Amino acid sequence: MKNILITGGAGFIGSHVVRLFVNNYPDYHIFNLDKLTYAGNLANLVDVESKPNYTFLKADITNAEELAVLFEKHKFEAVIHLAAESHVDRSITNPLEFVITNVVGTVNLLNTAKNAWKNNMEGKLFYHVSTDEVYGSLHDENEFFLETTSYDPQSPYSASKASSDHFVRAYHNTYKLPVVLSNCSNNYGQNQFPEKLIPLFIHNIQNQKALPVYGKGENVRDWLYVVDHARAIDLVFHKGKIGDTYNIGGFNEWKNIDLIKVVCKAMDKKLGRTAGESEKLITYVTDRAGHDLRYAIDATKIMNELGFKPSLQFEEGIEITIDWYLNNKKWLEDVTSGNYQNYYNQQYGEKFIA
Repeated sequence: MKNILITGGAGFIGSHVVRLFVNNYPDYHIFNLDKLTYAGNLANLVDVESKPNYTFLKADITNAEELAVLFEKHKFEAVIHLAAESHVDRSITNPLEFVITNVVGTVNLLNTAKNAWKNNMEGKLFYHVSTDEVYGSLHDENEFFLETTSYDPQSPYSASKASSDHFVRAYHNTYKLPVVLSNCSNNYGQNQFPEKLIPLFIHNIQNQKALPVYGKGENVRDWLYVVDHARAIDLVFHKGKIGDTYNIGGFNEWKNIDLIKVVCKAMDKKLGRTAGESEKLITYVTDRAGHDLRYAIDATKIMNELGFKPSLQFEEGIEITIDWYLNNKKWLEDVTSGNYQNYYNQQYGEKFIA
C-alpha cells in the first residue's frame, strides 16, 4: 500500500482531494495532515473517516520536528501539499502569518521530503498546489494566464504563494526533488469556509443580511467547481510531467456583480421569495487594497496533455452548491458560530497526533 500525505486535508479543497483519493484508490493509504486552524474542519470528512485507508494526523507544517517524526514513522512516498493560509483580506491584516505558514511551512515540507527521500527518489513525488493569483492582474480582456506568465503578485497572500512556488522549483533544480505544481482559479462548492464570497452570500441571503460588494463589483474571476479541481489534481498527480506546471481553470469568467446576481436569483427561487428581493441586500463597500482587476486561466495545457475537462458549467455547479448549503444548515451554522472548533478542540486539543 502506497502511503500518501495530503496536507491541509480538512480544509475546503483539501477535503475534496482526500475524499477522491480515499474512495478511488484503495491501494493508497491517505494520511491527512491538518493543524485544524479556523479553516480546518473534520466534519468535512465524516463520510470517509472510518475508511481503512484513511488516517488523520494533527500536526503543524511550520514545526520541522513534527514533520520529521511523521515521515520517519509513515514512510510517505508522495506529498500533495495544499495546507496554506488563503484569505486575501486576512493577509492584508496579518501578512507575517502568511509568510510563516505558506513559505516557512512549505520549505519545512520540502526539507523533510528531501531528507527522507535522499537515498532513493525513484517513484517519489512532491506535488505543490498553488493559485492563479501569483500571476497578478490582467487588464487586456484577450489576455490569459499561461504557465509561462511572469509572476507579479499583488497581495501578501499571493506573494507568499509565489514565494512557495519558487522554493518548490528551486528544490527540484538544486536537489533534484521530483516535483509538480498546479495553479488554479477560484473554486466554489460544498464545505467552503463562509468568509469566501459564495458561501458568505448564501448565508447572508438566508438571514436577510447585507451583501458587501467591493468597489463596483467589476472584478473578474475564473470559477471552477471544487470537485473538478480535485479531479484535475488527480490527473496531475498521476500523469503530470516531473518539474512541470499546470494551470487549472474552467474558461468560466464572471464579473463579481454578475455572479452575485446569479446567486441572488437562484436563492430567491429556492427560498420562495419575490424575484429581486435578495438583490436589494447588495451593498457596495470600499474596495479592497490592491484588488486585482481580472484573473483568467488558459487551461489548454492540462486539457491537451492530461485530458482534463470541467464536468459542470457554472449555472449547474451553483445550483448544486446552493442546494448543499441549504440542506446542510447545521454545518453552516456551526462554522459561522465557531461551534465546530469547540468540538474538535475538545477532541484533539493542542496535541500532536502522529
